[in-house]
Amino acid sequence: MGMTTDERRAIGDLSIAPVFHDFVESELLQAIGFDAATFWAGVEAIITDLTPVNRDLLQTRVELQGKIDAWHKARSGNDWQHAEYVEFLAAIGYLKPVTTFPRISTKNVDAEIAEIAGPQLVVPLSNARFAVNAANARWGSLYDALYGTDVIADDDGQERGAEYNSTRGAAVIRFATNFLNRAIPLTDTGHGDVVSYGLDHSGDKLRFVASLANGDTVGLMDPEQFAGYAENDGSCGYLFRNHGLYLEIRTDSSHAIGKDATAHVADVILESAITTIQDCEDSVAAVDAADKVGVYRNWLGLMQGELQASFSKDGQEITRSLAADRVYTDPQGDELVLSGRSLLLVRNVGHLMTTDAIIDADGQEVFEGILDAIITTACALTDRKRDSYQANSRTGSIYIVKPKMHGPGEVAFTNTLFGRVEQLFELQADTLKLGIMDEERRTTVNLPACIDAVKSRVVFINTGFLDRTGDEIHTSMHAGAVLPKEIIKQQPWILAYEDWNVDVGIRCGLPGKAQIGKGMWPKPDEMRQMMATKQAHPEAGANCAWVPSPTAATLHAMHYHAVDVRSVQKRLASRTIASIEDILTPPLGDATQLSPEDVQTEINNNAQGILGYVVRWIDQGVGCSKVPDIDDVGLMEDRATLRISSQHLANWLLHGVTTREQVLATFRRMAEVVDNQNESDASYQRMSDDFDSSIAFQAACALVFEACDQPNGYTEPLLHRFRRQKKAELAR
Repeated sequence: MGMTTDERRAIGDLSIAPVFHDFVESELLQAIGFDAATFWAGVEAIITDLTPVNRDLLQTRVELQGKIDAWHKARSGNDWQHAEYVEFLAAIGYLKPVTTFPRISTKNVDAEIAEIAGPQLVVPLSNARFAVNAANARWGSLYDALYGTDVIADDDGQERGAEYNSTRGAAVIRFATNFLNRAIPLTDTGHGDVVSYGLDHSGDKLRFVASLANGDTVGLMDPEQFAGYAENDGSCGYLFRNHGLYLEIRTDSSHAIGKDATAHVADVILESAITTIQDCEDSVAAVDAADKVGVYRNWLGLMQGELQASFSKDGQEITRSLAADRVYTDPQGDELVLSGRSLLLVRNVGHLMTTDAIIDADGQEVFEGILDAIITTACALTDRKRDSYQANSRTGSIYIVKPKMHGPGEVAFTNTLFGRVEQLFELQADTLKLGIMDEERRTTVNLPACIDAVKSRVVFINTGFLDRTGDEIHTSMHAGAVLPKEIIKQQPWILAYEDWNVDVGIRCGLPGKAQIGKGMWPKPDEMRQMMATKQAHPEAGANCAWVPSPTAATLHAMHYHAVDVRSVQKRLASRTIASIEDILTPPLGDATQLSPEDVQTEINNNAQGILGYVVRWIDQGVGCSKVPDIDDVGLMEDRATLRISSQHLANWLLHGVTTREQVLATFRRMAEVVDNQNESDASYQRMSDDFDSSIAFQAACALVFEACDQPNGYTEPLLHRFRRQKKAELAR
């Protein structure tokens, strides 16, 4: 009898989900020209050898957390004894002594990571449209970014509307002109005084010049900033470089904007998202083999240069594909080709979760992180085969960001895993480059040792308030009640954590070789606020920071024109290193000082945020979206938001700040709020009509009421369970 399409495939001692098997054999292996028998044998060997190691590492997490919980329980009601606590953490192996700062030796790193400071996008790889848009966000229109956001005030005749507002347009041009005066200043005048731009061909190389109304001609204050030009159908693009970033002044006298603008400047184009993390993890909802194949297929399409996304907008069918490379003539008269796309990294999942794409010899789902490393690497091999675009990596490297690792042992395991994947595909050692997400407490306090474990392949470290705080609360769950979330952000531990990450990165030699990153700006509609505050990230020594959209990347790029990050890093190298003592001080507070109104407000905020995110995750499989908060401010949210909110409520329940009855009543009230916020979504299913039958509502409650029992406070196990239940309901 023949095999039916939905029967699992037996290969060696592995059982393969049909949808995953067909993708691998019909699409992936054909794309890279790799033998199927060799592939499956290699996969089985990696799974067989590394699964026990992965399990042991997870057991170590459980044992360490159990010892910490017991320590806090034994001292319940006593005053905090910090020195004793730090000694205890060292005694149980949680805290390793910092004896040295290892210098990284990573080679073959692309300039976008090693040398250029700029914005970094993070985008769900499950959404092809978002993935393509993010890849294309390497270049962005400053005029569009200013006109379409609140950076330019919507008042005094400058309001946005359906029709073009020339008053607002004039304000945009003034803003952009002032930016040019700062980024590429002219000699003895400003760009607002220019009547035309041009090129001087009289010397041994081209020189950029600007003509003034009085007939004078001036040049750049720093002539070396001129990088090239491109002419096309009556328009001309003049290319410049500042702090390693490109920007282009595009002139066109026939353009709708350029015909009336000073010097006929039709637009200012900024190099924007220098790098993009295509995410398989926190921003996607991939709970089974079919979901994983969708994610892998998009990554394969990006690496091949063939991914497209079609959608309807204003009644028209639009297809997006990857942007072409940009071709200029440099000052010497030679061709200069720049990538039209962001350098892409891929974020795999962590060590915890498993996937039914493959069942191992023991009948267990395989670890998803192991499979991610194998498959995302295989997909990336097609990058070397395409010829219609510049390669994603001109050095032949493959960039994988690894989240949620706890301490140097787990980082070393990732190093071993990457080495095995390189052997499978006969790649040179250290072809796979690693980005370390510094978002778990045991990684933070042992960051030098973590870097040492991968010093020949590390290309990225970063900080993230949400996951890091979620792990902080869970680790210290039994130490006492934590402060409200907004107050936690102001505590010494979080400030020291942010500085420590930079201090360690600089001392370990990351500048010039790797990225030191900062976290996400979560409010995609609040760009004026972002512009007022996010320059703090490059000023803190970070050579990349996360933004939620291509528009935000273009705006945030201006901060890197204002700040020379390499100079900042050199200055910070001599400051006193951040305090581990501060980092190890939990954000505890006296709950009796909070009024009942303050407590209820905090519960409202947490419950509404959990519900708003979970209902889309469970019912629609949306892992990242703009979710309105309790004040209707749109926030870009992923699982990290959920982790901190659920752990916070669980902590307050544990320590009697609130009660199960109060939290449940709040969830019911907030469900109605969330239902009303989503009333324009035709595919939305209301929760408040029948709480008992709403799988999404049950999931949200479980995330809080079962939070203390979740491994390290992660939300994935419960989300996957309820999403699979919802998918089964939809299938019926």
